[in-house]
Amino acid sequence: MQILDWIVLSLTLLFIVLYGTWKTRGSENVEQYIKGGNDTKWWTIGLSVMATQASAITFLSTPGQAFHSGMGFVQFYFGLPLAMVIICLVFIPIYHKLNVYTAYEYLETRFDLKTRTLAAILFLIQRGLAAGITIFAPAIILSAVLGWDLVLLNIIIGMLVIIYTVSGGTKAVSVTQKQQMAIIFSGMFIAFYLILQYLPDGITFGKALEIAGASNKMKVLDFSWDLNNRYTVWTGFLGGTFLMLSYFGTDQSQVQRYLSGKSVRESQLGLIFNGLLKVPMQFFILLVGVMVFVFYQFNASPLNFNPKAQEAVINSQYASEYKVLEDKHKKIEAEKKTLILSGITEANKPKLQALNEEDLKLKKEAKTIIEKSDADVETNDKDYVFIHFILNNLPKGLIGLLLAVILSAAMSSTASELNALASTTAIDLYKRNVTEEKSDQHYVKMSKWFTLGWGVLAILVACVANLFDNLIQLVNIIGSIFYGNVLGIFLLAFFFKFVKSNAVFIGAIITQILIIVVWSQDWLPYLWLNALGCGLVILIASILQIANRESEEGF
Repeated sequence: MQILDWIVLSLTLLFIVLYGTWKTRGSENVEQYIKGGNDTKWWTIGLSVMATQASAITFLSTPGQAFHSGMGFVQFYFGLPLAMVIICLVFIPIYHKLNVYTAYEYLETRFDLKTRTLAAILFLIQRGLAAGITIFAPAIILSAVLGWDLVLLNIIIGMLVIIYTVSGGTKAVSVTQKQQMAIIFSGMFIAFYLILQYLPDGITFGKALEIAGASNKMKVLDFSWDLNNRYTVWTGFLGGTFLMLSYFGTDQSQVQRYLSGKSVRESQLGLIFNGLLKVPMQFFILLVGVMVFVFYQFNASPLNFNPKAQEAVINSQYASEYKVLEDKHKKIEAEKKTLILSGITEANKPKLQALNEEDLKLKKEAKTIIEKSDADVETNDKDYVFIHFILNNLPKGLIGLLLAVILSAAMSSTASELNALASTTAIDLYKRNVTEEKSDQHYVKMSKWFTLGWGVLAILVACVANLFDNLIQLVNIIGSIFYGNVLGIFLLAFFFKFVKSNAVFIGAIITQILIIVVWSQDWLPYLWLNALGCGLVILIASILQIANRESEEGF
C-alpha cells in the first residue's frame, strides 16, 4: 500500500459517508426514515437491491470460487429472474395495498400477532448473524493480507456504516448505494481490463477462454441430479428460486428497498432491473476469477494464497517438508506454461488437466502440513485469491480503488441489514407491544437507537466470528436455514386461506427444529433446505388445520 492508495481509499470512503449523511439529513417522521418518503425511482431501487445482496463477500469469495472451481457457481442464481417475476406479481401489490412498513405486518393482518412476531424474530436472528459476517468477511482478509488489526478493522467498517445509516435511515442507504455500485462496477471493470493486459503477447481474450476451458474452468451448466454437487441447474432453478423468493420477498433488508418505491410500478421495475442484471453481473465476477486463474498460468502463484498460513508453516518444524511441495508446485507451473504457450490442442488437453490434478493434490498436501503446523490458521484460501492478485499486480492508486470496492460493498450490504433490523425491531416488536401511543418523532428516535444497537451487535459478532469453508457459502447457509420456513409462512398467508394462525405458528416452530436437525446432520445440500423448509411448514400447518377442522374454537 502506497500513499496514493491510502489517499484513494480514504477519500472514497469519506465521500460515501459524508454524502449519505448530508443528502438525507432531517428525516423527521417514520415514513421518511423507514420508507424513504416513498419517492424512490426504479433505477435507485434496482441498484439498491443489488447492492444489498452484493456484499464484500461477493467480490472477495466469488473470484476465488471461480479460480478453484470454475464458472459453475453462476447456476446458483438461475432462479433469481423467476423469483423476481413472482414477487412483482404477488408480493409487491399486497405490500403496497396494505401500506406496510415491514413485510411482517401483513402476517398479523392475515394471522395474528404471535405469527408476525415469530417471523420477525426468525428474520432478526439470521440477519443479525449475517450482518456480523458482512463486516467480518473483508476485515479478516484485509487483516491477514495487509497486517491490519482485525478487531480495529471490524470497528472501523461497522462505525462508518452506523454514522450515515443512523443519520438518514432508508434514504441514506439507497442514496449511498448508488455511489457504491458505481465504485464497485468501475473497479471490477478496471481489474478485468488490467488482467487481460497482463497476459503474454498473443494471448487474446479468446485464447484465455480457451486455456480456461482446457482446464475445466468454463463449464457453466451441470444437469446432474447428484445431491452431493452443490451447484447444478436444478439446485439453481429449484433451490435457488425458493431462496431468492424468501430473500427478496420476505427478508426486510430487501423488502425495505422496494417498499420505498414511488409506486407499485416503480418497485416492480426496480426488481425486474435487478433480475435482468444480477445473473450477468455474477457471471462477470466469476469470469474475473477465471481470468485470474489464466493469469497465474503464466505467473508464479503461492501454494496457498493465505499469507498467514504461509507464515505459519514457514516458521514451523514442517518448513522443509513444505518447501519440497513448493518446489514441485513451481515445476508444475513451468510445465503448464510451456504446454499452454505451445498451443491448446486436443492432444495436450489431457496433459494440462493431468498437471492441474497433480497441482491440486499438492495443494491438499500443503493444507495438511499447514494444519499440523498451526491448527488455528485457515487453510482454505479461496477468499484470498483475488486480494492477493490486487495487492501484488495492480498499479499504485488502483490498489486503493479495489480496496475501496471491497469496503464499499461491505458498507452497502451492512447498511441495508442494520436499517432493516432496526425497522423490524421498532415496528414489529417495539411499536406493536407499546400500549401507550407515541409520536412519530419518538419512533424515529427509537429506530435510530435500534440501528446503533444492531450495529454494535454486528461488530461484536464480527469480532468473535471464525472463517468458514467459504464466506459466500456461509451467508447463504445461514439464510437457507431460516428462509424456507419464513417463505412457507407467507405462501400459507397468500394462497392457503383455510389455514389459521395457530396451525401456522406451531407448524413453523416444528419446521425450524427439523431444518436445523437436517442441516446439522448434513443430510441435504444447503440450497435444498429452502425448498424443504417451505414445503414442510405448508404441509405441517395444513395437516394440523385439517386435523382440527371440526373445532371452530381450536385452530
